[in-house]
Amino acid sequence: MTSHQAVELDKERLLGFLRKMLEIRMFEERVEALYREGKVAGPAHLYIGQEAVAVGVLEALRPDDVVLSTYRGHGHALARGVPMAAVLGEILGKAIGTCKGLGGSMHAPISVSHNIPMATAIVGSGIPIAVGVGLGLKYRGGGRIAAVFFGDGAVNTGAFHEGLNLAAVWALPVLFVCENNLYAMTTAISRTFAGQSIAARASSYGIKTYTAMGNDVVEVYKTASEAAEYIRAGKGPAFIECRTYRQRGHGGYDMGVWYRPAEERELWFSRDPIDLIFNRLKELGYADEGLRHSLIEEVSHMVEKAVEEALKSPVTDFKTLSELVYATKV
Repeated sequence: MTSHQAVELDKERLLGFLRKMLEIRMFEERVEALYREGKVAGPAHLYIGQEAVAVGVLEALRPDDVVLSTYRGHGHALARGVPMAAVLGEILGKAIGTCKGLGGSMHAPISVSHNIPMATAIVGSGIPIAVGVGLGLKYRGGGRIAAVFFGDGAVNTGAFHEGLNLAAVWALPVLFVCENNLYAMTTAISRTFAGQSIAARASSYGIKTYTAMGNDVVEVYKTASEAAEYIRAGKGPAFIECRTYRQRGHGGYDMGVWYRPAEERELWFSRDPIDLIFNRLKELGYADEGLRHSLIEEVSHMVEKAVEEALKSPVTDFKTLSELVYATKV
């Protein structure tokens, strides 16, 4: 645990965490509003409440590390620096989008230039793909990592077990990040999971395993930094279970109320990740309410500019679709 303890965070880094988390939160709240207005075609799986995981993990990785995202991946993209207008454009089905508006919300995080080659809508399917990417990175050398995000529902899939086993056998440079938000769609993990914990299940494959309070961005960052150091040292894969909570339902159509006890929601809302990092900054004398207000104003302007840009974008001309596939019959 020495490297974990050695990670030092200065004022600029901590304020950067707060800023990036606010960007994700306010972006997602705007997406939710657009969904309610009928401007989003298809589902939109919001990341509200889980911002500390994306920011903490991705700030601990290098820009050349490969990230494999999920259908709840808007936060991963923004934490990686994918332009907000491009992510929103994809959600709205516009040509400005990361996939030219053809993938929609569940594929919005994809950005090859940011080393996010995939965002999958199939639960757990990114895990074996990350293992394949990790194998390629190991052959190439250079210390790069393949980091794959997935939810607690994925740990009950065959892909999870096969992927972790192979990564361990071949000692691949893969960082597995489980965003355990306690629910797979509307089903509580207590009703679907047998075992001590998700981390314990992962450790049964001989993988270096960590747990982190997923609402504490500092804890996530330090844990991910230690895990990345372990992987880059050539010791094989690592696994982080980030225990967090989504503050909305499974998708934009679900308020997440009827199947979750009120006391549970109140407890986790009191652990809001943005409040946690802001309170830490206040205690250190790095921030006050005035700073928070100014940051909110700046980010609000940023979000609205992205909304304006995305809404103005046309949809992709269907005549160009044949140019966007690997092969076509002439």
